[in-house]
Amino acid sequence: MLRGNLGRAVIKTSAVKPEHRVVEAPALVFDDQEALMAAFDRGELRRDFVAVVRYQGPRANGMPELHKLTPPLGVLQDAGFQVALVTDGRMSGASGKVPAAIHVTPECLTGGPLARVRSGDVILLDGERGVLEARVSAQELAERQPEPVDLSDCQHGLGRELFGVFRANATGAEQGAISFAAPVHPDFIFTPGSTS
Repeated sequence: MLRGNLGRAVIKTSAVKPEHRVVEAPALVFDDQEALMAAFDRGELRRDFVAVVRYQGPRANGMPELHKLTPPLGVLQDAGFQVALVTDGRMSGASGKVPAAIHVTPECLTGGPLARVRSGDVILLDGERGVLEARVSAQELAERQPEPVDLSDCQHGLGRELFGVFRANATGAEQGAISFAAPVHPDFIFTPGSTS
């Protein structure tokens, strides 16, 4: 678990070498994984940085799998650059050797502070001490307005409109990203030690 002025996130460090578990570098902000992949293909990422991929949470676009980010970030890490990923999206268990703060909550679309990060802000991801912070004053971070983002590509087409009501009502990642909770009948509550 990571905590700090950007919210809370989870990180899997078992495959991350100790020398890569702490990254402090300028942020490069992207609104989807395709934009990061395009920057990699153009050769713009050969430096130390923390990739911030925002608006990937349950309400924004249904929290898609961001597994495409692991190979290019791994290539950059292998080339000697300090890199990390911070996102309100998910990666399942695929983050591998690159430190990745995932499921950042509150998510960007609901006003989470990750939406206020700008490219160039220094980000600390410390997987040893459990810290996720933007090196920006509390006042400045609070005064910033989230930059506008166009989510139409991920919310329309191929039947995505059908799920708009579910996205709009989804809880945060910490609460399971559920759209509705059915009441539980008392007869179906399991109590440890019971036989029924």
